[in-house]
Amino acid sequence: MRVPITLDLHLPNFNYPGVGPDAVFEKLVEIAETAERSGFSSVSLMDHLHQIGPVGPPQNWMFDGNTMLAAIAARTSKLTLGTLVGGVTYRNPALLAKITTTLDVISGGRAWLGIGAAWFEAEHEAYGFDFPSLGRRFEYLEESLQILRAMFTQEQASFEGEYFHVREAYNNPKPIRGDIPILIGGSGERKTLRMVAQYADGCNLFAADGDRARHLIGVLEAHCERLGRDPGEITKTGMGGYVIADTKEAAEAKMRRLVDEGAMPPQRAEMTLAADPDTVGEHATSLKDAGLEGMTTSIPDVYDLESVALYGEVLGRVFND
Repeated sequence: MRVPITLDLHLPNFNYPGVGPDAVFEKLVEIAETAERSGFSSVSLMDHLHQIGPVGPPQNWMFDGNTMLAAIAARTSKLTLGTLVGGVTYRNPALLAKITTTLDVISGGRAWLGIGAAWFEAEHEAYGFDFPSLGRRFEYLEESLQILRAMFTQEQASFEGEYFHVREAYNNPKPIRGDIPILIGGSGERKTLRMVAQYADGCNLFAADGDRARHLIGVLEAHCERLGRDPGEITKTGMGGYVIADTKEAAEAKMRRLVDEGAMPPQRAEMTLAADPDTVGEHATSLKDAGLEGMTTSIPDVYDLESVALYGEVLGRVFND
């Protein structure tokens, strides 16, 4: 079962100009509905408790991703939905399987599960979550992946690990498709991509250009060969940061305005391509030619519905053809 993503709208920031707490959900619905009409095939939310530095200040609004996805699922009909990506340290994996299956039922079979080893140490300290070593977090991730798949597919799930266990656990009702696609986020060549090859249906890579994407896909394919896995079973997606306007000059001016207004931290601007639609399309095409089948993009002015539609049109021409 592949992850059904061709173009994903990543919604990270909920401080929208002129939108108060009483109206923010309806604004999110408007964004999702616009994305659904404009070429996006999926919507994802961050799995964080407060905002991350590369995107905005920590006091910005941040909802529970799974709860908000369930609400968006009830107001949309085609978008697939998942967190990009869930931190393995935040939830017992059996509970996460139940949460994701609930989302799948609400959405009529449109859920996918994104998960990774977690990284935001300051957030763990703020909210009282343990933050073990990276090696230990990868051990958590490997056990969690096995429990998640068992909960999705087995009548009763049993697994005895060093950190997690389930014993004849029920997950009823089952996912509508009999399973839920699992996506692992990250580009670690030794552990992350090996786990993608062994357990996952999709990956989300940090690849700024075609050469980097091609290299990471080659690493993944080598893991697949060693494990006897067909790499064609795995949906390969990547992160992409863009600011799009009619001309390069207008896009750069727009990005400067977003930085000046505090909607886009300078650190994020440094990782973002500001360009006209043709140039953005060419960059996205280079990633597709390198082997990526989909893209995740986080729009700094996502509150502007015309901007959302433009991104869907430009990137949809690349990945939806």
